[in-house]
Amino acid sequence: MSQQFYLEFEKPLAELERKVQELTALSSDNVDLSTEIAKLEKKIETVRSDIFSDLSRWQTAQVARHINRPFTLDYIAHIFTEFTELHGDRNFGDDHAIVGGLARLDGEPVMVIGHQKGRDTKEKVFRNFGMPNPEGYRKALRLMEMAERFRLPIITFVDTPGAYPGIGAEERGQAEAIARNLREMARLTVPIIVVITGEGGSGGALAIAIGDRILMLEHSVYAVISPEGCAAILWSDGTKGEQAAEALKPTAKDILGLGVIDEIVPEPKGGAHRDHPSMAKTLHEALRRNLDELKTLPVEELVEERYQKFRRMTRCVE
Repeated sequence: MSQQFYLEFEKPLAELERKVQELTALSSDNVDLSTEIAKLEKKIETVRSDIFSDLSRWQTAQVARHINRPFTLDYIAHIFTEFTELHGDRNFGDDHAIVGGLARLDGEPVMVIGHQKGRDTKEKVFRNFGMPNPEGYRKALRLMEMAERFRLPIITFVDTPGAYPGIGAEERGQAEAIARNLREMARLTVPIIVVITGEGGSGGALAIAIGDRILMLEHSVYAVISPEGCAAILWSDGTKGEQAAEALKPTAKDILGLGVIDEIVPEPKGGAHRDHPSMAKTLHEALRRNLDELKTLPVEELVEERYQKFRRMTRCVE
């Protein structure tokens, strides 16, 4: 994992953890500082619990974007075996902002697809900051159609600020690519599980998020637009992201209350960015349980329930 990065509201943790590191370095056979270290570690647990038990919506959005948060390839490495990445849309090129391929979940063949961000500057540019072009969505659809052909369940990981808004993307049919994915995913005849792992941004997220079960990590967000983008449109001031986040209500609890998702997957104390293996283990269990349930449904019932799920989302709530 990359060097630990602290958000502004995590700074009290940074100071305490720095002190633990200093005391650990000083501790030796001649100088026993284990008692002091234990006290500090206990205090860290208390402070971490206090911070993350009462995050604002804006703080949750910041956690969802945390640079150390596990990305799709991290989850693939921890949860799946025999992953073979497949490339290209067989039309224009290979989009590195979306990865996908064949893998095994507890020995069972599945198709795994997800957005992929980067951590350092070089990787961020290579992955286009997790913002796919049309060829990324067409690659995803090609893999989904392959999965249907071989009767493989589909698992998608959503983590993007949105589809890439560049002129080239629009020229190559960005809106059409997203719309086609929505239509085709709605009628695929194999189980589809969607996991919102970080940012679920607009149509860029929705293009791989039509599924039978939609799971959302505890500190992820899902909205039609980013808080900053919303603020820029409503108030011509992108710095009012905190105010916009409160209006958008993008957190897992908010979205579960609207009936858009089926389940919130709890994160380790301090967020998924603190403990990749623990987060992957919890998510693995949720994927296994939901997939086992979906596999019992007849194809006609599976597709009809998926259709009705999204029809119910169109109801207005006062």
